[in-house]
Amino acid sequence: MAFTPLHDRVLVERVESDEKTSGGLIIPDSAKEKPAEGLVVAVGAGLKDEDGDRIAMDVKEGDKILFGKWSGTEVTLEGKELLIMKESDIMGIIA
Repeated sequence: MAFTPLHDRVLVERVESDEKTSGGLIIPDSAKEKPAEGLVVAVGAGLKDEDGDRIAMDVKEGDKILFGKWSGTEVTLEGKELLIMKESDIMGIIA
């Protein structure tokens, strides 16, 4: 992909949720919420501290993450719908 996020920004692809509940009910598209899970596609180099040194990013490409429901800005790159968000919008990495 020809896109590199800047500073502490992360490019994320949403991970689609199951179409059935644990009880076997099928969830229609109109009732689905956008998932708050995603896969990190690309990361920026990180912010710089007061001395000009880079602060390392806590996430890396390929990490599965959990983020806030309203986090990020939706963009379309190479036909894929992705999110660009700051690293601080990410709540955690799913193991």
